[in-house]
Amino acid sequence: MTNANKFNLLLDVVKLMHSLADGLEAVAYAFADSQEIFVEAKEVSKPVETGQPTKQIAAEKTPSLADVRAVLAVKTQNGMTAEVKGLITKYGGTKLSDVDSKHYADLIKDAEVLGNG
Repeated sequence: MTNANKFNLLLDVVKLMHSLADGLEAVAYAFADSQEIFVEAKEVSKPVETGQPTKQIAAEKTPSLADVRAVLAVKTQNGMTAEVKGLITKYGGTKLSDVDSKHYADLIKDAEVLGNG
């Protein structure tokens, strides 16, 4: 292999490393954003015409497929691929896109505890 070929190969490796770093940064930002999106449902008091407070549940924002994918990607990168597949199966899918969006919040909650026990 000539020096020019070695140099080009090295440049290709550097480009791939930059691409990998960009991808990891995107996952990190997506993960951080998904953590900020979730607002726990909480009870709030609201006065009604009679002056008596009633309790209501504050709406919880439904996470998107991208939010779930970001959380699961981090878990997979941390060596929990089998556990992630188990969660997807638990919520009725063979792949993430098969899971009904109504399960996304619960899926993320379950994924967040992976590796903590």
